Amino acid sequence: MGARLTAMVESVPPPWARLPGDGWTAVTVGESGAAVFRSADGSRYAKCVRGDQAVSLEAERDRVEWLSAQAVPGPRVLDWRATDEGACLVTSAVRGVGADTLSASRLRAAWGTITDAVRRLHDLPPSRCPFSRDLTRMFAAARDVVARGAVNPEFLPVEQQRTPPERLLARLEPQLGHRLEQEADESVVCHGDLCLPNIILDPETLDVAGFIDLGRLGRADPYADIALLLATARERWDDERQAEAAEKDFADRYGLVLDRDRERFYLHLDPLTWG
Repeated sequence: MGARLTAMVESVPPPWARLPGDGWTAVTVGESGAAVFRSADGSRYAKCVRGDQAVSLEAERDRVEWLSAQAVPGPRVLDWRATDEGACLVTSAVRGVGADTLSASRLRAAWGTITDAVRRLHDLPPSRCPFSRDLTRMFAAARDVVARGAVNPEFLPVEQQRTPPERLLARLEPQLGHRLEQEADESVVCHGDLCLPNIILDPETLDVAGFIDLGRLGRADPYADIALLLATARERWDDERQAEAAEKDFADRYGLVLDRDRERFYLHLDPLTWG
């Protein structure tokens, strides 16, 4: 798979990839057939997929382009190549380090700027966002993933990994009507996969340099983002007291009282939508 995708990149490279010494290095190869390459100078990334994944990558391209025109930092689209065999999206690199690489103390120092950046994203007018990540769509995705037996147990909370995904989804079904009402009342522009690795920070100032991996960006309940952010941050805090303090500070700075049931609903739904 990696060799095939490398060959595809070499067959349809962006013009500047032919410059002497400007090769591409494979960074990741995913099970879905997606591969990510980095340019030699680190200024660009190329995400490449097979032909059957091109529509999804095109949707990500459109989201990157849209967000780059807003007052929210992130990558820019530099090139797009598509053939019957596959497609490549080349974007500018967002310089910095993933928030997941910080120590607990450094993450705590950056926590306020992370909260502010999330708030700025969620403050974008949802009526102007052409993309949807609405609950109806995500629940349909979960039903499809579960029906195909494609849920990755490693994505589930530890306490749910021995429970059949069909049962996990059935537990969420009774809440759907209420959650749809909440979404209709409070929809915002969401990142869609707001885990710490997708938040890039300046390692010196700890300012947010940008959001990456924007394939799920769209209008949704803010808790679709908040649940993932707080859950992945919990993996970095030193203890429960630190986690509780950080979550209180997030809520105060963001401007809400955390609804733990709503947060839990989205946290348990998300891993059922990947597959």
